[in-house]
Amino acid sequence: MLKRRSKILATFSMSSMTDVIFLLLIFFMVTSTIVFPNAIKVLLPQSKQQTSASPQARVTIDADLNYYVAFGNEAPSAVAISQITPWLQSVKDEHNDMFVTLYADESIPYSKVVEILNIGVENDFKMVLATRPVK
Repeated sequence: MLKRRSKILATFSMSSMTDVIFLLLIFFMVTSTIVFPNAIKVLLPQSKQQTSASPQARVTIDADLNYYVAFGNEAPSAVAISQITPWLQSVKDEHNDMFVTLYADESIPYSKVVEILNIGVENDFKMVLATRPVK
């Protein structure tokens, strides 16, 4: 006499896996908005001390001596050196307690950094030089 084995089909519920996928999706969407958008590639000089000041106006000088300005999380826009002072003054009129952070590639001539720092001194802007941490 042969006994028949009953076949029990196991069912797999995808609902728990979908919950995990949706949680991961939400996590990545939220954390991607926190990332600071800095589309301009600048190799900053190294420093042992790091500080953070806000609200920030950013002036960036890349390795090709192009100048960019931005405020807060705005995307940087290319400007001529002569347009930096009026732009910074207009931002200071809106945000009196702003800091100007200078992002300068370490390969540019030091005179270009001093030129921007002089703009800050002449117009009484609070200037901060951005650096990267020492490894």
